Amino acid sequence: MPLFDLSNARAGRQTFADQQPRLASVPDSPRKRLRYEEVIAFIDRLVVERNLVPGDLLPTQAELAEAAGVSLITVRRALEELERAGKARRHQGIGTYLARPRIVSEPGRTGGLLGTLRGDDEEPSPRVGTRLLSLVQGVPSAALRGALRLEDGAQVWEIKRQRLVDGHPKILETAVIPVALAPSLGRFAEELTGSLYELLLRQYGLEDQAEEQYLEVTAADDDERRLLRLPSKSQVVRLRGLSNDQRGVPFDCFTQVYPALEFGFYISGGTSRGLFGQPAQEGWDVTTNERGPA
Repeated sequence: MPLFDLSNARAGRQTFADQQPRLASVPDSPRKRLRYEEVIAFIDRLVVERNLVPGDLLPTQAELAEAAGVSLITVRRALEELERAGKARRHQGIGTYLARPRIVSEPGRTGGLLGTLRGDDEEPSPRVGTRLLSLVQGVPSAALRGALRLEDGAQVWEIKRQRLVDGHPKILETAVIPVALAPSLGRFAEELTGSLYELLLRQYGLEDQAEEQYLEVTAADDDERRLLRLPSKSQVVRLRGLSNDQRGVPFDCFTQVYPALEFGFYISGGTSRGLFGQPAQEGWDVTTNERGPA
């Protein structure tokens, strides 16, 4: 049975617009709201009255415009604002869905990804799973070589993983680790669906003691949209970081890619900066070996 009764009134049933109160019934606020803000309040009230939950489909733009007594342009602006706030997701050719609350990440916390994610005050911490995409050896770019303090010709492991949050692909992660510090890492591919840092500590004594990170918002590329199931023209938060062990030795240059509209970030820390300089200026690329991992 559909969420909304949209059948023709001539068949003896009300249309969706007939079932909804007009915007004129919304109480005035101290500051006169703009028309699109009134539409947002209208949709918020609709969600409550209809007991809608994340994942439910909202009425079409035309239906909302008719029910609210406004233009399609005003409805589109309201939906854009709801999407920007992380409350709605629009999918071309399908419609607009109620979104789940943003996942809060604390990237400044050291350790594995699970320790950096948490729910809000009313939601438990999300469940995190991992899918290994690739594990290869190769030659790092000059920027990576400098960040990891490697000599010319030194080899690195490149580990690409897809991180699942509550069963859905939400984060792409790339870790670059010197082969000299983890020489037999290729033998532990099956364990890379668990915590990489627990594996590095257990097998090689590499413990994450200090991190520095660089965060930017940018357009998602084709692979990121495909692997994160994002619509076209989506933006992502790209976080680059460097982890040092207890001896001050850099052992992991990592990149994490998050859908920009689905995450919020809590950051707290000191004022020093010194693990790396400007990682956004040069690519963190690895030229992989044709023969694959040793």
